Amino acid sequence: MAFVRHTANTRLIVKTAIQRSRVSHPQWMGAQRFKSAIPTHHYDHHDALPAFDHAEIPASSAAASTASSQVQQGLKNMPDFTNARAAYASKTTVQLLRASLVYNMCNISPLVKYADPLMRLSRQIFGDFITDATLKSTLFGHFCAGEDEDELIAPLKELQVHGIGGILDYAAESDTVPQANNSDNNSFAHQLGVYREPKSIYDYESEAVCDEHVDVFKSCIRSVHKVAPDGFAAVKVTALGNPRLLERMSKAIVEAENLFTKLDVNNDGVVTSEEFDQGYRYFFNDTDGKLKNLIKHLDPCDSGYVDYITWSKMLSPSDLPNLTSSCRDIGPLALATPTDEEIELIDTMFQRAHAIAEEAVQCGTRILVDAEQARFQPAIDNLVLELQQKYNSTDATDVPIIFNTYQCYRKGELDDIKSDVERSERYGYHFGAKMVRGAYLESERTLANVLHYPSPIHDSITDTHQCYDDSVEFLLRHSVITDKKLEVMCGTHNQESIEKAIRLMDELGIDRRDGTVHFGQLLGMADNLTFNLGEEGFRAYKYVPYGKVSEVMPYLIRRAQENSAVLGNANRELALLYEELGRRLTPSFMGNNNR
Repeated sequence: MAFVRHTANTRLIVKTAIQRSRVSHPQWMGAQRFKSAIPTHHYDHHDALPAFDHAEIPASSAAASTASSQVQQGLKNMPDFTNARAAYASKTTVQLLRASLVYNMCNISPLVKYADPLMRLSRQIFGDFITDATLKSTLFGHFCAGEDEDELIAPLKELQVHGIGGILDYAAESDTVPQANNSDNNSFAHQLGVYREPKSIYDYESEAVCDEHVDVFKSCIRSVHKVAPDGFAAVKVTALGNPRLLERMSKAIVEAENLFTKLDVNNDGVVTSEEFDQGYRYFFNDTDGKLKNLIKHLDPCDSGYVDYITWSKMLSPSDLPNLTSSCRDIGPLALATPTDEEIELIDTMFQRAHAIAEEAVQCGTRILVDAEQARFQPAIDNLVLELQQKYNSTDATDVPIIFNTYQCYRKGELDDIKSDVERSERYGYHFGAKMVRGAYLESERTLANVLHYPSPIHDSITDTHQCYDDSVEFLLRHSVITDKKLEVMCGTHNQESIEKAIRLMDELGIDRRDGTVHFGQLLGMADNLTFNLGEEGFRAYKYVPYGKVSEVMPYLIRRAQENSAVLGNANRELALLYEELGRRLTPSFMGNNNR
């Protein structure tokens, strides 16, 4: 359970963070991921629903079709993404009519904006039964596969018939929203009181709920094994630990990295034993009793230096109290140090994650760990990297079992990817990545504005597209150049990015069936991409949310509101839907089919 995340451009980022820390910045400061100081080094932008990329190409349907045709010319076996008949082969005419209704509803901005209060009002007036039945026949029925594992079987088998795998997602999620303040009254430092003597901000009930979620995820994994053996299970870390605990852990990771940067006097990405000796004596007391043992702990091979990958691996949450107890001043690192209660809760959260990973190994099911808000992400990355090192080990498996998610709307994400690839090679495990543009665009920018720190999100969608395509290209080229086993799940609804990836696969000689590249889209969206990819033999998947209506609808509404512009831009989907409906409703079709 070491602190194992850092960015290649860490010196600039961390120095900025240190400067901000002197002028009252958020305690968690999770706006950037912090990873490796080695100059090498998470799914898609403007996401609707879960963390899948729904950033459509900003062009009209006609222009997009023309561009697609031009791309396909001269490239063998490029899927025809305008093939409406293949796209909707699995759908009944009634389902297509429902889909057109849902997409037209998503075009009504006030309906999306006020969906939550409207749903509550419906429950008050008509009751839960009528409200849930209406939702099941419309929004829930279109975007979700069912309420429990038994209801998943039929839709997953239907996908398999068309060469499409399933990514099962139990779609309830936890969250907390920090409030803006101009003082430290609401900060974690205030909530925790005196250093290392906290007021408890955690409760037994939330821990019991997290334990229940472990059973849900295990059941999901078993369902994948039973119904879709080649599929994946999606896991959200905020379901395994209190979100406030994740914020606190993230802050500790950031501050542990800040310490590394302060000790790296000459900014060369490594801390020598001399730099460590000098810096430790400056920041800490008790040097004679601890210094020698700390150096030996961080540099067991006696190399004379330590880089951040090693630093982060050797410095765990349980090490920080012993370290910060000797701080000369109670600063950001000391305040971010986990309490005894928090260390115990972090250990329990990691045990939950390991139990899920063990179940996945036994079932032969792979896990996609979702990316979440920036204030949680350093802790999530830390957990995932520990799981990858154990369960993706080249000695234990031929393929990656645990996939981390990279959100390419985040600044510096390509550097993070390069660092994590290097880390996987150094410690001997398979790299698995789910690539998206990002799921929390609006809330991340709003929070950054309210709490007065730089937005972690790219300034333009063009930069996000570039980061996504460059990241996929780096991974595919790296897999061929190094002959290392890595796998990439391209979770995107962006047709241009898919076509670029296919052209690159063709250029590099990557077999569409060998598992290096997977493509994933959300259930109920972008069927023209998924089904045409599956028809052409690519490894195509649908992200399949499920859960009780009362749990899933708030989740779907939040995602819809985060990405109302994307859901509203449904003209291309509607055009294909109408084309297929028109074909089916013609007299010749009606006379020869019973759909």
